[in-house]
Amino acid sequence: MFKIAVLISGGGSNLLSIINQIEEGNINAKIHCVISDRESAKGLLKAKEKGIDTFVISKKKYGTKTSEKILELLREKVDLIVLAGYLSILDGEILKEFKNKIINIHPSLIPSFSGNGMYGIKVHEAAIKKGVKFSGCTVHFVNEEVDGGAIINQALVPVYFEDTAKTLQERILIEEHKILPEVIKAFSLNKIKLENGKVKILL
Repeated sequence: MFKIAVLISGGGSNLLSIINQIEEGNINAKIHCVISDRESAKGLLKAKEKGIDTFVISKKKYGTKTSEKILELLREKVDLIVLAGYLSILDGEILKEFKNKIINIHPSLIPSFSGNGMYGIKVHEAAIKKGVKFSGCTVHFVNEEVDGGAIINQALVPVYFEDTAKTLQERILIEEHKILPEVIKAFSLNKIKLENGKVKILL
């Protein structure tokens, strides 16, 4: 069976969307474990309630060895690593051993409002300040460049004049909960094709 690890930092709403799709039989996969960089992440409780193994690997404890510790935990255990609201940056050997097998969900239409310092509500604050008429979310491969990996899929949402960062975040989160499980399903069916830096999802 296709096995994934999900990395989180907060409430775990994207994690729950994955769990729900697996439980409903829409994705033939198993969550091997959930890893957080914060002990306070509420998503850990959601995972435990579902009987999923959880681990906390924090930068406070492991520092520059954080990614190395995650690799030790996942090496030869999973087919895909899913960053679902994970705020730390992976680096080093894990990016080589899991090349094209690590994906992330980002709350904007990359390349807009992405890169260093662009995470969480900050992304939506920047979009509101700029006055964009559309925003959205992006599932992309993870590589050495922050938010720089090939784009796998995106979802578009309108930005209204009356929007706040919070209301925009809520609207985009609905789309995140759709496209992240869809991409995981495509991976489990071997329908992701990466060629010359561009991704095609095979039908």
